[in-house]
Amino acid sequence: MTKIKEDEMPRYTRMVGATVAAAAVMTMSACGSAIAVQTTGSTTAAARARAAAPAAAPYADVREILQRLTAVDGAPGALAEVSDAHGRTVMTSGAADTGTRAPMAGGSRFRIGSMTKMFVATVVLQLVGEHRVALDAPVERYLPGVIRGNGNDGRDITVRQLLQHTSGLPDYLSYLTPQQILNDPLAHHDPRDLVGIALAHPSLFAPGTGWKYSNTNYLLAGMLIENVTGHPYGQEIDRRVSRRLGLRDTSVPGDEPGISGTHPRGYAKPGSSGLVDVTAFNPSVAGASGAMISSGADLDRFLGALVNGRLLRPAELRAMMTTRPTGDSSGRAYGLGLQSRPLPCGGLYWGHDGDIFGFETMGGVTPSGRAVTVMANLDPGGSDAQDADMRTAVTTALCESGSSESR
Repeated sequence: MTKIKEDEMPRYTRMVGATVAAAAVMTMSACGSAIAVQTTGSTTAAARARAAAPAAAPYADVREILQRLTAVDGAPGALAEVSDAHGRTVMTSGAADTGTRAPMAGGSRFRIGSMTKMFVATVVLQLVGEHRVALDAPVERYLPGVIRGNGNDGRDITVRQLLQHTSGLPDYLSYLTPQQILNDPLAHHDPRDLVGIALAHPSLFAPGTGWKYSNTNYLLAGMLIENVTGHPYGQEIDRRVSRRLGLRDTSVPGDEPGISGTHPRGYAKPGSSGLVDVTAFNPSVAGASGAMISSGADLDRFLGALVNGRLLRPAELRAMMTTRPTGDSSGRAYGLGLQSRPLPCGGLYWGHDGDIFGFETMGGVTPSGRAVTVMANLDPGGSDAQDADMRTAVTTALCESGSSESR
């Protein structure tokens, strides 16, 4: 289901073949791709003065990258939403639907793939703060007898190691082919069965002695949440995170194959053939490692609340943000469901990437609270250039000095 690059985390979508008052609305077209920009913000005197003064449109460099994503890199459509203390800027390019050529809508919902892991880790850490889970306790305490076989043993793996990908557990997605999923895209996948696929293979290393991204870890984290609370992990995310922050576009869909509300079609590009619509499928194959749906606005709000301590107590937030190197050349380091990356303008940002059938997403937030989410509705089959330009859009948005954060 996943095509793994040596220096990147496994992605779900390497599975096939290889608003308030608008301050400014602008549309421009070049190379056949339309770009729409909407900025919303405060109505303070300072904001009114800024609006009255002639100024370039915000995030011009990000808009150029979005246009490149859809006009050059091959993505049908792309979206970026940037949020900070002064407001939101939503930018879109290209098509939400290649059949109707409907433009990408700024308020779209989409699948977020492994960005789900940030939500799951947050709930586990909330349970740690409530003294219902101990980070350094063996997983066996919460999931007795579940992890056994081929050198995989829950008695030797801690909760912290699950969340940080230092458990040594194989990734079930390495043994589940895309065609197996596509043969019956609406089929339900039980997390225990998916874990069983992984446990049929030898452990990758002794727990705590290495780092390897494994989606199996987060299937188990979701099962742990259910065993401890008596509720499915999705209910706990809804109760503890989504309702608390007012995330109206965010959901854990279970077996529901569709995406409610305004959303783009999601596409894959198997091999050298054309685009295939993969919008509808049963996301239980991703489960707690990547099944969620959200929007740019909701993800930005979540990221800002997370790093600013609105969801976790100080001790648990420090644990989440205590990272270890992943070994890739970009300087990426991984904490507990949250990763850090260096910014070209200095310092770090925090966030996660996500890939699942139809959608590639990336998001990040700076310590000052500026957050950005970028989405393209093509994956798997997106080009290396798509990956690189999405990453550049994130870092450019977080660094841009002409943004609302510095105006």
